[in-house]
Amino acid sequence: MAKFFGNLHLVLLVGLAAAIGVMYCYNADIPVTTNSVLHWVHSFMGVLWIGLLYYLNFVQVPTMPKVPAELKKGVTGYIAPKVFFFFRYAALLTVITGLWISIDQGYGHRALTFAGATRAENMIGLGMWLGLIMAFNVWFLIWPAQKKILGIVEASDEAKAKAAPLALAASRTNLLLSLPMLYCMVTANLS
Repeated sequence: MAKFFGNLHLVLLVGLAAAIGVMYCYNADIPVTTNSVLHWVHSFMGVLWIGLLYYLNFVQVPTMPKVPAELKKGVTGYIAPKVFFFFRYAALLTVITGLWISIDQGYGHRALTFAGATRAENMIGLGMWLGLIMAFNVWFLIWPAQKKILGIVEASDEAKAKAAPLALAASRTNLLLSLPMLYCMVTANLS
């Protein structure tokens, strides 16, 4: 068992197989479609993205000042780059699958423009806009700043010091926006 649980890729593969089994075995009256799979991928990527956002804001950022200087390199050199890889690609895939679903279902334009949209489409549209702003922050503010802070790209101490407050402000903005965004997404289809 230890060997199985020690292998992340194997656990993910078995989890994926279990999800496919649930899709086919417990949905006899609801066919598995591209749309249902996209919803699942969108949800998984969204949980990964927001989970890492919360990890960064609730755990890593507040803890780093307390980490002894000689141990910081363990976080900045090994943990943080991996976190930011999954963080930014989960954001990208959440946005892509969400837009794909909305276009495939025929409400994408109405939801994004709020023109002729139903209440549910307006809620989804607002959630989509919040998610798009958050993804922009991830790719164009947080990640470029973090590359400097983590030493992934060459940067002077002054550039690193300037990047840190920008990364923090963008990350905290995403934390703030995640709360109404999640509300929009989970309540959009409630009556």
